[in-house]
Amino acid sequence: MKQTHNWKIRVGAFCLTALCLGTGVALAAGAGSESDPLVTLSYLNDTVLPKLKQDVEASAETRQAELTTQFNQIAAQGGGGTSASYTVVTLNPGQRMNLDLGAEVMLRVGSAAAGAAVNPALVDVTTGGNLNSGEGLVQNHLYMATMTDHYITAGGSTVKVLVRGGYSLS
Repeated sequence: MKQTHNWKIRVGAFCLTALCLGTGVALAAGAGSESDPLVTLSYLNDTVLPKLKQDVEASAETRQAELTTQFNQIAAQGGGGTSASYTVVTLNPGQRMNLDLGAEVMLRVGSAAAGAAVNPALVDVTTGGNLNSGEGLVQNHLYMATMTDHYITAGGSTVKVLVRGGYSLS
């Protein structure tokens, strides 16, 4: 009787071991699936990163071509005050010069006042100060427009200014 009992224990242990091994195999088979992703460093280095680099370079080249085309179109138009060097501009009394973002202006002859919807209207690069809307420009001081809606208005006589950057007259 004792031998029959040992046989049952051995069969039970064998079944339990088989069940544990079967569960382990089943769990290992699920690793790396969509529900349990497993990514190796070599896959990232050999597959993902080169593809990502290729996509970024293609996007950069496309954007560079677009920007080059836009730049060439603007450069071909000439006028309108988009030069990298200073341009002498003459303003009639009361005439307004609208300054693009980053445009620089220096009053050489006459008088002019700064204007903008919000202060400061212009930055006085010469002194490091600000010029508020309605205040007059000082001759031979360099001013910069830090927003697109900033402008200068000529005083009661003919005004000559040096301008670098974008502008329009109205």
